[in-house]
Formats: sequence, structure tokens, C-alpha cells
Amino acid sequence: MQSDVKARVKKRRDSLRASGLRPVQIWVPDTRRPGFLEECRRQSAVVAKADAADVGLHPFMDAAIADMDDADE
Repeated sequence: MQSDVKARVKKRRDSLRASGLRPVQIWVPDTRRPGFLEECRRQSAVVAKADAADVGLHPFMDAAIADMDDADE
């Protein structure tokens, strides 16, 4: 039975490689690590504070979109 699984996995990987894909390994944060939740909250607060302070971008974007809409008419 183990060889059946290995054969299916090999077939699938060969198919993906033939499609031009390649396997990669990535490292991601360990969500079980102590302090992970607190760090997520800290980073979220930093982003929220920066987003709230960046009110200058919204009028610019609104004006750009309105300009694009005017050009279509």
C-alpha cells in the first residue's frame, strides 16, 4: 500500500513539473509558539495606527478615481 501512495505522489509531482512548476520549501511563523498571539496583536495595532494616520492617501485616490471616471465620459 505504501508503494501505491509513493507512486501516486510521484505521478502528481511529475505532472506538476511537466506543467512548468517546481517544489519550494518555505518557513512560516510557528503559531503555537508562546508570544505569537501577542506579537500578532502588536503588529496589527501598529498597522491600524499607521492606517488611521494616513488620511492623505484617501482623498488622493478618490480624486484619481473620479478623474478616471470623468475621462470615460
